[in-house]
Amino acid sequence: MIHIEENVSLRDYNTFGIQAHARYFCSITSEHDLLALMRQEVFKRNTHLILGGGSNLLFTKDFDGLVIKANLKGIDLKEQSEDRVTLQVMSGEVWHEFVLYCVHHGYGGIENLSLIPGTVGAAPIQNIGAYGVEVNEVIERVHGIDLLNGEQKSFTNEQCLFGYRESIFKHTLKEKFFISSVTLTLTRINHRFNVQYGALADTLNALNQPPSLQSISDAVIQIRKSKLPDPSVIGNAGSFFKNPTISKTHYELLQKEHSKIPGYPSVNQDIKVPAGWLIEQCGWKGKRFHHVGVHAQQALVLVNYGGGTGEEIFQLATRISKSVQEKFNITLTPEVNIIGE
Repeated sequence: MIHIEENVSLRDYNTFGIQAHARYFCSITSEHDLLALMRQEVFKRNTHLILGGGSNLLFTKDFDGLVIKANLKGIDLKEQSEDRVTLQVMSGEVWHEFVLYCVHHGYGGIENLSLIPGTVGAAPIQNIGAYGVEVNEVIERVHGIDLLNGEQKSFTNEQCLFGYRESIFKHTLKEKFFISSVTLTLTRINHRFNVQYGALADTLNALNQPPSLQSISDAVIQIRKSKLPDPSVIGNAGSFFKNPTISKTHYELLQKEHSKIPGYPSVNQDIKVPAGWLIEQCGWKGKRFHHVGVHAQQALVLVNYGGGTGEEIFQLATRISKSVQEKFNITLTPEVNIIGE
């Protein structure tokens, strides 16, 4: 039985802790619930926002439509061989808890993605990634419901059109497709450990631990906790901007004026530049403006110290983007989904 509420506060449903309200709100626990909701006039007459963990969005105003909270739960072992396992995971499962589940069972491939906030259903939308690993590397299929006609559909990895923090669900199918579950294939033996990115290898050495599913997960958790604020303490959505990619020519020109500018090879001989470094060079790191600001340990993270509005966060992000554009001629793109602008 579905229950539709009106004028619901969304403050506890977004990790920024922004006070906004949904005109209508419905929590669903199955595809059956969603199909029942789709037959209601409130669904037919309103715009929709599908909400997972609320860890990658910013409300700049109230949402004058229907918020659908995905609470589908369950992990189903679909196939298992000597070296691989295939799991179908419901979209409402908490991502970090799923990672810990895999580490505990000896399933490899997502240990580098420990402590990323959000749900399993949100993972393919954003193509989440960290420490040299992206979730598209282990996704086989994404399953769900077409919100236009109620049909069940399944997308192969290739059909998801994954890119850097991109997928078909973030653009072409945005708010048109409800992800109900994700199928992933992980390793059981001969795990391929990726410890070359960032401070991961140094942290493992400091812990005096050889690479393993558990030690890599522990190291990632330690690094993330040391650099990123806990959303339950300080409102934030993690990295606010994507790391921009620029041409090699552009990068070489910047090197002449900024000799220490970091850069990493990307596709088509382009160079990926850390957005946090660019923001820090523009003097934003640790700056506070009343209730909002830029985190003191990681310039890529915008924070709500309490009582801040989504519009204040958005305006701060706009000022940061403008300063980076002026200093480096680089355009920053938000990684966070901005609702209301």
